[in-house]
Amino acid sequence: MRVLAGVVGFVVVVGIFSSVVRTLVIPRPTPSGFTRLVQKLLHTPFQLVADRCRTPEAKDRVLGPLAPLSILLTLVGWLLFFLVGYALLEVAVSDLGPADAAREAGSSLLTLGFASADRGALTAVDFAAAATGPITVGLLVGYLPTLYGAYARRESEVTLLQSRTGDPPWGPEILTRYAQVDLLDSLPDLFRNWERWAAEVSESHTTYPVLVHFRSPRASRNWLIAMLAVMDAAALQLAINPSRPQAEARLALRAGFVCLREIADSKGIPYDPDPTPCAPVELSYDEFLDGIAHMSGQNFPMERTPEEAWPQFRGWRVNYEALAYRLARDIDAVPALWSGPRRTSGPTLAPRTPVDRKPLV
Repeated sequence: MRVLAGVVGFVVVVGIFSSVVRTLVIPRPTPSGFTRLVQKLLHTPFQLVADRCRTPEAKDRVLGPLAPLSILLTLVGWLLFFLVGYALLEVAVSDLGPADAAREAGSSLLTLGFASADRGALTAVDFAAAATGPITVGLLVGYLPTLYGAYARRESEVTLLQSRTGDPPWGPEILTRYAQVDLLDSLPDLFRNWERWAAEVSESHTTYPVLVHFRSPRASRNWLIAMLAVMDAAALQLAINPSRPQAEARLALRAGFVCLREIADSKGIPYDPDPTPCAPVELSYDEFLDGIAHMSGQNFPMERTPEEAWPQFRGWRVNYEALAYRLARDIDAVPALWSGPRRTSGPTLAPRTPVDRKPLV
């Protein structure tokens, strides 16, 4: 039994240490089964409550603490399993019972030092446990600034988009508002910025998958919806006005769907890596016409008719629509126009800005 306890304890300690290293140390996508399990167990009750909320604001209040709380519970889980693993090792190398071994391991792991023994084997295990606790906590403390730095960089561009085009963002609305203020010549700059943004999100959200579930400070904003809106704006620009500069729009589109695919790879979501341009999309032609009508009503210049532009637009959207809809459903993003269905039915929100709201009385 002591040999079995030693083997199990060693496997537990090594397995949890591997999870810590994969999650906090290695700067590349190295998924940890333990971390995923903790996040899934925590996500289920929060999502059940959110599914019963009637408004996007109420859902956002419920789901907002989910990702930060999962980080804390992951740390607690690591320490608990280290405690179990080291306690089993204590049992294997001494005549201590389970309760005394847990007391000895906990005293060392948390560096409290109230329990100790003089035996050499126990001392070695105690030293290992005493090093494990501070190292794990220290790595997490160093991990948080990196995590929140990536979150801040992500949200700054999302907030800039909201101040220019309203929230939640929508592809046709981006083009319309740029036309209203005579900024169509600045669209390449927008697409260039979002190409870089998509590359940064791809790197950070695959290395630290919990960032996918970090929500924006406002319920009407969401990083995924913002990226989808910019990609739709780029696809519309390419489909409707082929004579305008295309390089930046094409690069933004490619960076966007590459970002979505890399996130999907890190989460194990299947997708078609090479869809044909004529493949069907969930966005209907009538919804497309509504967007075109909105742009026409604001005198947005168009070189092609809707009938001519639709096959071109669909040929671009087929590269990213399915993954964007799947991720938007998984994270329960704000239900914006052209962003697909959610887990529960509810109203779709059109873009608005502070000037659209009623003034305070």
